[in-house]
Amino acid sequence: MSTAIVTGQPVPGSSLENDLRSLGFDVRVAADAAEAETLLAAAPAGDRVALVDARFVGHQHALRLGLTDPRFPLCAIPGAVTAQSAARQAMTRAVAQETTAGGGTALAVDSLADRVVTALDADGGEVHRPELGSLVAAVPADPQARNEARQAVAAVDDEAVRLKSAVKSRDGFFTTFFISPYSRYLARWCARRGLTPNQVTTASLLTALIAAGCAATGTRGGFISAGVLLIASFVLDCTDGQLARYALKYSTLGAWLDATFDRAKEYAYYAGLALGAARSGGHDDVWALALGAMVLQTCRHVVDFSFNEANHDAAANTSPTAALSDKLDSVGWTVWLRRMIVLPIGERWAMIAVLTAATTPRITFYALLIGCAFAAAYTTAGRVLRSLTRKARRTDRAARALADLADSGPLADAVKQVAKRGLPGLAVPAVALLGGAAVVACSALSGYGSVLPVIGALLYVLTSALAVARPLKGALDWMVPPFFRAAEYGTVLALAGKAGVNGALPAAFGLVAAVAYHHYDTVYRIRGNAGAPPAWLVRVIGGHEGRTLLVTVLAAVLTASQFTVALTVLAVAVALVVLAESIRFWVSAGAPAVHDEGEPA
Repeated sequence: MSTAIVTGQPVPGSSLENDLRSLGFDVRVAADAAEAETLLAAAPAGDRVALVDARFVGHQHALRLGLTDPRFPLCAIPGAVTAQSAARQAMTRAVAQETTAGGGTALAVDSLADRVVTALDADGGEVHRPELGSLVAAVPADPQARNEARQAVAAVDDEAVRLKSAVKSRDGFFTTFFISPYSRYLARWCARRGLTPNQVTTASLLTALIAAGCAATGTRGGFISAGVLLIASFVLDCTDGQLARYALKYSTLGAWLDATFDRAKEYAYYAGLALGAARSGGHDDVWALALGAMVLQTCRHVVDFSFNEANHDAAANTSPTAALSDKLDSVGWTVWLRRMIVLPIGERWAMIAVLTAATTPRITFYALLIGCAFAAAYTTAGRVLRSLTRKARRTDRAARALADLADSGPLADAVKQVAKRGLPGLAVPAVALLGGAAVVACSALSGYGSVLPVIGALLYVLTSALAVARPLKGALDWMVPPFFRAAEYGTVLALAGKAGVNGALPAAFGLVAAVAYHHYDTVYRIRGNAGAPPAWLVRVIGGHEGRTLLVTVLAAVLTASQFTVALTVLAVAVALVVLAESIRFWVSAGAPAVHDEGEPA
């Protein structure tokens, strides 16, 4: 149990101790700094400890935000500070310092908690201070100030604030106006019944998998049921994040589930649509469209992730294009229009659900591909303009993140040793693009069994090594990882399509899904400041250039049927290795307690 040490003389009529107990704290009272130091030392080493001024007046949700968020080792609001086990030593030093400075006298005027926060700041501690908005958190110095603070508390409904803050401040049009108005109440219902975000996330996944199963029946009733269930899954998907924010229940396992299940749901649904099309009256084969949709959507996300990481901490980050974007965001209708045309997850799933119920899988995929292609062109063009017009110095951290996102394997590492100086300026993304385009074109334009894709893949190994031979700090170097993703996934799609046998495209779908999982896993580790997956994992699965070369060689030396079997075996092998390592990492104690705030597109 967490321990809250209330410092100073108790205030008659204060509900502070009851509020702290309702938040899960074991309350202890210290009359002065010396006694607070003693109680701090006596608290179990692995527990969270909070110091709270006895004169604190404020909303209970302000205390919740300041004292219970698991993501931050140190956190504070006016009159209260908390430390998790990792930061206990820093808090102990700060309290000891204040005890020595104050001589252990009773706290009559100033606040020990606020002085400790000042000492933590001076000691280099990273103290998180949550945004309280209209919530009240104060330490009144006299009765008049206390009365004014209590009136301010009474004037604001903290439950209404809590419900509102459970919803992301920036979300898509469909989610904001058609889901969040009621899903927030569903989140509160779940919280009051002790349900966890992880349980809701799992329910969302199961609902989406059932929807995929309904789509796979190939019947009109199955398609209608699939559309309804897909929307229900999305409602639960919104609810789990809102529940996490409402109850501040963030966890390492929840980070992993939230980071991966959205993609698992969407791509499983694509597979269900493809199976349903094959089983419907027309026996339509849309596996190529399903795989194309997955490739396009994954590449869109890689563009988002790479651009954001490249500019995460860029110095002198200014751009006329960014200024224009901010100006457009100040006009109400343009905000929603721009959020809708990038086809975020809410709009995308709503479109898929409606088209599944009303039309055919082929029409659904055509609309999805057209919509996502337009959204990708719009967002990528804007980011290219921003990158070319901004004056920014990108950091070593950004270059490291882009190198990790590139997913270069042992072949690229060996070749780039020959060209350590690398390429200048815009030549880096240009070479990455040309090499990727070459291998995809060779695979798409030659007949099955041709050696031409192998030659294209060898050229791709060379160009991809040249592209990462120096740190990726150029204006458009963030485009290198997306070019690599498009090259690898596009090659697999083209060769499976050329095989022309049943099962080749589904096997390719499985392989791309397994590799894409690895790439998403890399993204979320970087987002959690946990670094990239271990180097041995990248070596074992070959890196993007090694897998691309292997697939082209298999297509050149095997029959179409054998190639299908080989793709299936490769998909299973990659999936087992990356899933095992991912699960080990995300359920380990060392994984970061983060929460994904939703995909950027």
